[in-house]
Amino acid sequence: MPPTLASLVHHSALKLTVRAGEDRLDVPVRWVHASELADPVPYMEGGELLLITALKLDAEDPKAMRRYVKRLVGAGVVGLGFAVGVNYDEIPQALVDTAGEEGLPLLEVPRRTPFIAISKAVSAAIAADQYRSVTAGFAAQRELTKQALTDGPEGLLAALAAQVDGWAALYDASGAVVATAPEWAGRRAARLTADVERLRDRPAPASSVVGGPDNEDRVELHTLGTGRRPRAALAVGTAAALGTAERYAVHSAIALLTLTTERSRSLQAAHERIGAAVLRLLLAGHPDHARAVAGNLYGGLLDAPFRIIVGESADGDPLDGLAEAVESAAARSGEAVLVVAEGPERLVVLAVDGGVAVEACGEYAATREAERASSTAGEHTGDESELVVGLSAPAGPIAAAGAYKQAEQALSVARRRGRVLVEHEQLAAGSVLPLLADDAVRAFADGLLRPLAEHDATGRGDLVASLRAWLSRHGQWDAAAADLGVHRHTLRYRMRRVEEILGRSLDDPDVRMELWLALKATAAAE
Repeated sequence: MPPTLASLVHHSALKLTVRAGEDRLDVPVRWVHASELADPVPYMEGGELLLITALKLDAEDPKAMRRYVKRLVGAGVVGLGFAVGVNYDEIPQALVDTAGEEGLPLLEVPRRTPFIAISKAVSAAIAADQYRSVTAGFAAQRELTKQALTDGPEGLLAALAAQVDGWAALYDASGAVVATAPEWAGRRAARLTADVERLRDRPAPASSVVGGPDNEDRVELHTLGTGRRPRAALAVGTAAALGTAERYAVHSAIALLTLTTERSRSLQAAHERIGAAVLRLLLAGHPDHARAVAGNLYGGLLDAPFRIIVGESADGDPLDGLAEAVESAAARSGEAVLVVAEGPERLVVLAVDGGVAVEACGEYAATREAERASSTAGEHTGDESELVVGLSAPAGPIAAAGAYKQAEQALSVARRRGRVLVEHEQLAAGSVLPLLADDAVRAFADGLLRPLAEHDATGRGDLVASLRAWLSRHGQWDAAAADLGVHRHTLRYRMRRVEEILGRSLDDPDVRMELWLALKATAAAE
């Protein structure tokens, strides 16, 4: 531990005597400074033991001493050493009384004790304390390295918690707790998830100090990893601020865990290459080869119904966030998932049907949808993206190519509708009418129906309404004429005019289909 005033008083060679402030001798001494200035405060940093002979002080004046001592206390001076037998044979009572009133320890320095001896004693004690801290730090580093090699991150956390006399927790990139030591710290670490998420949004490397939950402890948070986005985070909880030895231990843990995450990144890169190969084989219609390449990496993912998710974004960050959300959810539940990045702007995911990965995808898309809605409402957050996601129906390995096409179709619809996520099953269960909102479809409808609309504009009939009524009644003359309130012969005449103007036969089912869709597209645009 660093030197204190008490340790200096007990130093047999210094012969110091306490004249005031006996109850504050346990304060650490950061440095020793000798000054005969009437006001040495501008040259103080706090934590010093000030040594004086009162060469330029009126030490017998109570008012002068009160001003002097108050200034020292305000500057953080931890003690005052007064050399007797130089300018004063003993410490003036005015200084003794003021030091006692202000709680400033006052030490009497005998004439035979030079100030340099006190400075050397403090310097030696500080050096010894630093040496002990460095030695303890190296010992902690060896122990942490040993535990990391033998027991992995869990063993390292246990050793770190013992070194700092507190607790430690490791979080994944999503902010979820991966491991804690001791085990009782799990609940405490989980309550810091929001703080970890805020730290993750800062440029790496980043760290912060937060009060523990319910002010139980002091917690330091540190990001792990060397990339732009942190891959994990470390929390260290202690009852008080870390000392030098404890700080060495924390820094060693950060370095070791960073090495672990970077090594994991290399393994992850190899894993991703295998995943890409498995996906290509599935889409090429070779499920057996895909299983052979995958081995045990994806468990029973290729043997159970799965869904294919295709995401695209002009900005890579939303895709990183989607991949992170899906992978973190799957990791926490022990669920297999295959994530393949097809370039910086496209992501393909194979996930268990009804599993947590698909659910996490939906939740992430809902969050993005809300951000987009806020932007549309004028509450621009600066974090909106053009992320679009398509989700296939459940499929098996043999039908993987079809599921992939379904996901792409759903993605295309999501883009046209301005949605973040569209499921292919929603398209089959819904109406085809929303698909007619495409500009090309509207242009086709306008061009097809324009001659009829121009005819109606002259006041010579209502061909568009008559055509709509006739098509809606499947060509039944009486029913359609009744809807229009005209005679069926009038309706027959109008339909002949439609054929003449358009140059098409209403007996052709393709013509009737195109006209009906054109009418629907025009109505949807109104």
